[in-house]
Amino acid sequence: MRRLTLVALVIAALNLRPGVTSLGPVLEEIRASLAMSGTVAGLLTSIPAVCFALVGSMAPALARRYGASGAIAAGAALLTAGLVARPFATDAALFVALTALSLAGIAIANVLLPAVVKQRFPDRVGAVTGLYSMALNVGASTAAAVTVPLTEAFGGDWRYGLGIWALLAAIAVPPWLAASGHQRRATAGAVDEGGEPQALPRGRISRDPTAWALTAYFGLQASSAYVIIGWLPQMFRDAGLSAESAGLLFSGTSLLGVPLSFALSAVAGKLRNQSGIAVGIGLCGLAGFAGMWASASTAPWLWAFLLGVANCSFPLALTMISMRGRDSATVVRLSGFVQSFGYLLSIPGPLVVGVLYGHTGGWRAPLAFVLVMTLVQIAAGLLAGRDRQIG
Repeated sequence: MRRLTLVALVIAALNLRPGVTSLGPVLEEIRASLAMSGTVAGLLTSIPAVCFALVGSMAPALARRYGASGAIAAGAALLTAGLVARPFATDAALFVALTALSLAGIAIANVLLPAVVKQRFPDRVGAVTGLYSMALNVGASTAAAVTVPLTEAFGGDWRYGLGIWALLAAIAVPPWLAASGHQRRATAGAVDEGGEPQALPRGRISRDPTAWALTAYFGLQASSAYVIIGWLPQMFRDAGLSAESAGLLFSGTSLLGVPLSFALSAVAGKLRNQSGIAVGIGLCGLAGFAGMWASASTAPWLWAFLLGVANCSFPLALTMISMRGRDSATVVRLSGFVQSFGYLLSIPGPLVVGVLYGHTGGWRAPLAFVLVMTLVQIAAGLLAGRDRQIG
């Protein structure tokens, strides 16, 4: 059963980002084909955080009703349906709606995967979280890199380049259905997997300061990640680097997360206190953004390396969610709480950076804002990483 769950976790993780990262490389073709305005195109960049926040808040209820594995299987089915139908959209509004449908499926898995890790691998939380975080980075990087070549292979039609990712999503459904059926048989007459013991007070998480610290850490690291994803190539280009160099540097930050996600999560899972790791990762981000503020072109590979390390705060946050929850039922609720409010918290950051960049025409003011945000993230990580149990 643990092998099946591990395979299901990796396949699910591979699917958590291609629906998003496959859009950017062919967005120009999509806009031209669907007569999509710049405003609607901008909306596509904010939809992930909104969907992850709103739909993620419903995931604990789905887990209580269908079990965590059953809910993830349903999420994978939603993702598949959205990715299958999206290439057939005939206008921008329908394209956005189908994108939201696919993201709803991702949001369910986002919240529930840490609970599955806590339940099925309580002795290897860090290592397993690192494994699926690594798979997430592989899926994200691969989709960003190969969507254009796939589109060109199909005669330049972006619909094929995007639609191909539905096949990967469909592969995730059967193992989670199998895991759900196995768990129902194994726990017949007991509390359902991912379920919530009736004795657990429902308001406890929202009153716990550690939960709020973890929420702040999750939201601020997500905001920094969106700034890096959305603006880092432009920062390098504005510093005088070529588009090819900027793209290569950005790819480096993503690829660096593949091995580091596994290594950092594995180490963090063995420690009772993750504050030191959170602070260390935050200091790398602080140094990377400070280097970009001072002179992006002086040591671009160093700044890209440091920001790649900083992006590993995401798997660390997932590990801490699993470590802070006393049991898998609590982790379901804690993950829903942290990710829902955290993603809402992440939305303003990239928008503020864009506004400051538009008003000043440079990166000094936006990066100063990001540096302050990173300092707050470090403080939140220091509190969230303490050896505390919630629930």
